[in-house]
Amino acid sequence: MEATFFVMAIMGCGDANTACTEARVDPVRYSNVAQCQAAMPAALARNNDLSFPVISATCRSGAPQWVRTAAKALPRG
Repeated sequence: MEATFFVMAIMGCGDANTACTEARVDPVRYSNVAQCQAAMPAALARNNDLSFPVISATCRSGAPQWVRTAAKALPRG
């Protein structure tokens, strides 16, 4: 199983932080959410070229997400 890591999504938002959409993902990987959050001010300063009234960031897990699905019955032949 792969180790969990965190990435920072840079969000472009409308006025008053509304209608936010992911504009890009910072290429740096962080080993925990606290490191990611501590790096936000510098990452936001590096990404101030986006054409949105408000730029924000959020940390999220970058580890693969596994989805459990129900087994399908195979047709009998």
